Amino acid sequence: MNGPLVVIGDTLLDVDIEGNAERLAPDAPVPVVDVEARHPRPGGAGLAALLAARDGAEVVLVTALADDESGRTLRGLLNGRLRVVPVPLRGATVCKTRVRAAGQTLVRLDTGDGHVAGGLAGEVARTVRSALRTAGAVLVSDYGRGMAGSLLDLLGEVDAPIVWDPHPKGPSPLHGCALITPSESEARLLCPPPYAGPDEAARSLVKALRARAVAVTLGADGAVLAHEGGHHTRIPPPLLDGGHDVCGAGDRFAAAAALALRDRLPVEDAVALGVGEAARFVEAGGAAAIRPPRAQMRDRPRTVTEIADLVRANGGRLIATGGCFDLLHAGHVSLLRRARALGDALIVCLNSDASARRLKGPNRPVVGQQDRAEVLGALGCVDAVMIFDEDTPAQAIERLRPHVWVKGGDYSGRELPEAESLRKLGAETVVLASVPGRSTTRIIAAMHAA
Repeated sequence: MNGPLVVIGDTLLDVDIEGNAERLAPDAPVPVVDVEARHPRPGGAGLAALLAARDGAEVVLVTALADDESGRTLRGLLNGRLRVVPVPLRGATVCKTRVRAAGQTLVRLDTGDGHVAGGLAGEVARTVRSALRTAGAVLVSDYGRGMAGSLLDLLGEVDAPIVWDPHPKGPSPLHGCALITPSESEARLLCPPPYAGPDEAARSLVKALRARAVAVTLGADGAVLAHEGGHHTRIPPPLLDGGHDVCGAGDRFAAAAALALRDRLPVEDAVALGVGEAARFVEAGGAAAIRPPRAQMRDRPRTVTEIADLVRANGGRLIATGGCFDLLHAGHVSLLRRARALGDALIVCLNSDASARRLKGPNRPVVGQQDRAEVLGALGCVDAVMIFDEDTPAQAIERLRPHVWVKGGDYSGRELPEAESLRKLGAETVVLASVPGRSTTRIIAAMHAA
């Protein structure tokens, strides 16, 4: 597995207030919205990081969070789905609230003045430097609130490819970026007048910013990509049915392109993949379609069945995975965090002691089933644990009826013992890459050798 994607930038709280608007107010010619639901979600860099995590990637988000109600909401929305390195935020969390009816935005209300001032120092700087040192790629998701500027010195030390999604109020991207991804409106502001169109803008920005490549995104028209050396090309979007809510499309594009560069794809392939993912994102409803379950599953203790039913009742996506999880280690945590990011709740099907003994041998498990379940259940990315006694989790899967079943990369290319149960349910199987060098067997061998 390549290193994690490290996302650096300003996280906002986006809120959609949904309702019906069938009459005008008596005191002004404005629609009256009868509110039906309120849907919060991460915005800005938080959305880009969440979208990358939903692709199954290991994601580290370096962002500033305030200790206010909106900041705490953001922490709850991100918790368990990715690793957050929090930086102190001065002022209040920026919150962008859209009032919507019949799928259309009627008005947007912006509040909050939060920003980051100055560089990072002390323990925070050491933590960020450590995250950047292991990065497979870095995405700078700049929303003009100071996060990108505070890390310029540390970003200069990065060896991994950097994708920079710029903002007119933010700093100029570092020289040598693998890819810079302005929208056309941002490109207009970055280029000296007169503006000569996106093709010329992309070519001139490659030179001015000393980037390896610049992709100017054009919404429904795809993107124009200019390479270091002057060559440029148009990259069209796929032929889809389209969509109306483009909120978050730029974040989807940048996240997908950054993951592709992390996986060592050529930049043209990375941009084409980003264009396609952004188009599909808009077709599926855009950022408005990203909704956590309406009820908070941790408000009170709930059974596994209650959690599964709650997720389905709220139109959520139930994720399940299985294993012995003996001697929990960083590879397990990485797998579980990425699995949780694929949906709205994660249930772990845990081999009982007897089941693990038949599977692993007479000396396993090292840790008993109740202790293993207790440790797993304490992880923020795990919503519930189900212990099963059979040789395979097939019966547990048929009871849970998950939308997605996750396995580690060591099963890639092999027929799963539970495959027939998954086919009957119509469940999707996702294989996530394992973290190299992390295994319970190696830990036990090292203990015996000591």
